[in-house]
Amino acid sequence: MIEAIQSLRQQSAQISPPVVALLLSILLFLAGGLINPNFLNVAQAVNIVRLASFLGIIAAGQTLVIISGGEGIDLSAGAVVTLGAILTFRLSSGQNDMILPALLVVLAVGAVIGFLNGVGIIVLQVPPLVMTLGMTGVVQGTILVLTQGELIGNMPPLLGRLIAEPLILGIPGVVILWVLVGLGMWLLLERTTYGKQLFAIGVNRTAARLSGVRVPFIVILTYTLSGVLAAFGGFVLLGFTQTVFLNLGGPYQFPAIAAVVVGGTVLSGGKGSYWGTMSGALVLTLIESLLRALQLQEAYKLMTLGITLVVLISIYGRQRSVRQ
Repeated sequence: MIEAIQSLRQQSAQISPPVVALLLSILLFLAGGLINPNFLNVAQAVNIVRLASFLGIIAAGQTLVIISGGEGIDLSAGAVVTLGAILTFRLSSGQNDMILPALLVVLAVGAVIGFLNGVGIIVLQVPPLVMTLGMTGVVQGTILVLTQGELIGNMPPLLGRLIAEPLILGIPGVVILWVLVGLGMWLLLERTTYGKQLFAIGVNRTAARLSGVRVPFIVILTYTLSGVLAAFGGFVLLGFTQTVFLNLGGPYQFPAIAAVVVGGTVLSGGKGSYWGTMSGALVLTLIESLLRALQLQEAYKLMTLGITLVVLISIYGRQRSVRQ
């Protein structure tokens, strides 16, 4: 077993992790055909990509935070997803013409939460895990105060049509939106000064600061963007679920982090891509679909996801680099 993992490590050194994850997703899809012959069809493939889209969008902000290094992981993302969906549900009240105003409010609230995370980490020097975990409690408490246990509102019909229903060539709107998010993330990371500086601070914050990078500004901006993207994920998720509940985003918290890591983004920061996260989201969604086909209990599903994460990290040979 150890020799097999070492062999896979040598092979993965020549193939980028996003490609490894994408190839794994294809193998998993083919494996689904062995479990259930009806699994291999275009409709099923489209449905899997559709489900992966929600996880991929929610994981976008997590990708930025992890690339930034400094042991950064945004544990408040799941709660922000829930808050974003609840605000959309309540502010729009089923009216199509209120979709855009609700979205603007949701994005603004997500930005404020992310900004507070960044300020706590940079100004107050609170470790990212502690700061975002504490913010999770704050957001969850805000949700309880806001709703008083009653989820009043409605889902605008237009939002459901735009997100859940096919728009072009039978492709659901959320898949098209995910592709647009992917292009936006690629431009942000690869074609902007912010992206270059983000990778720089992920590799070595001291060296980046000496090179003229405004490290505090980039870190705060990164957590702000993470909050915005998580809130946007809640807005999009509402279009699929068409209803809300108090832990809507909770089940996406761990898979969002796992998708980033499975896609090859290094947890210590400085290396990664959103294309990898997209591939990771596909892998995790396929695994969940296969486990559902096998009718396994939820506990075994979580165990399998955890084992998959550990094995893939071993294959990639991810070791914490010595920063100088």
